[in-house]
Amino acid sequence: MQRCAWVKLNEPLYVQYHDDEWGVPIYDDQRLFEMLCLEGAQAGLSWWTILQKREGYRQAFDGFDPSQIVLYTEDKLIELSQDARIVRNKLKIASVRTNAQAFLRVQEQYGSFSHYLWRFVDHHPIMNQWSTIEGVPTTTVISDNMSKQLKKDGFKFVGSTILYSFMQAVGMVNDHTQDCFCYREQMTPSIE
Repeated sequence: MQRCAWVKLNEPLYVQYHDDEWGVPIYDDQRLFEMLCLEGAQAGLSWWTILQKREGYRQAFDGFDPSQIVLYTEDKLIELSQDARIVRNKLKIASVRTNAQAFLRVQEQYGSFSHYLWRFVDHHPIMNQWSTIEGVPTTTVISDNMSKQLKKDGFKFVGSTILYSFMQAVGMVNDHTQDCFCYREQMTPSIE
């Protein structure tokens, strides 16, 4: 079975992530929040590093429940900065609390975090047609605009490159290459 060239075929966790998750549209607020935080944690690192620690992140950050995370004290953030289950970068850890605060404000203003994010792509995944991985961009005008808006709304670790990776992960864009079996499967995604 042909897959995107970036997949580590000798790593079952990576294959499962590619085959079952990457590029599949997500509309659930809490799952979108989790992915935003994980993509921010990836900054300067590989996705493989974060994917291996994802369960640890879920445990450390109360299942990425924003209503719990906004209550984190400075002592809790210090405690998390010593937790080997996650990347122990103090700025990235603090950004999760900051992003939880921004997330709750956005939910209140827009009704849902999903609606807030998906409006950047008119609520429909963008179906790209890349022949090779080399053709896939790292940023777009849409990720630039999304980055500016999220920063304005108080989010951290939301640069354009991070957000384009996020868009790929949550299915806002289908960036599977045309030779990948997932490309064909996602050409007619279900829209909520």
